[in-house]
Amino acid sequence: MRTELDFAPLYRSSVGFDHVFNLLTNAQRLQAVDPWPPYDIVKTSDDDYRIEMAVAGFGEADLDIMQERNVLVVKGQRAEDRDGEYLHRGIAGRPFERRFELADHVKVEEASLVNGLLRIALRREIPEALKPRKITIGPAGNQAAPLQIEAERQVA
Repeated sequence: MRTELDFAPLYRSSVGFDHVFNLLTNAQRLQAVDPWPPYDIVKTSDDDYRIEMAVAGFGEADLDIMQERNVLVVKGQRAEDRDGEYLHRGIAGRPFERRFELADHVKVEEASLVNGLLRIALRREIPEALKPRKITIGPAGNQAAPLQIEAERQVA
């Protein structure tokens, strides 16, 4: 029996996190996830990540990587081999589509395919305007400005 978490109490005390709650709610509703192709997600530094996906038998022309806003989509569609009749087919070559939810400001840096391992490098780049900054405390000499505004209102 599955029960869904209720995020209503969090809505009352937080602002601007609804996209996170929607992401968590959607994750609860997911059905059994297809484990193929296998992949790893590696955090290489504070702002750098790497997705490694085992795609043996797929070439660069068979793979498609797209970033749409905060979603990274990796698709694979291999052309059918007509070289002969397979007596045993153990290398999976079926089409796939894998989606990864990306946080804000995470961008794909590069992708490479070496020895059947697809590597996608990701970097979180927070704009300067959103980075924490130190606010200096200035002198208290700026109190005359509000008095001038009040004086202008009385004249009008």
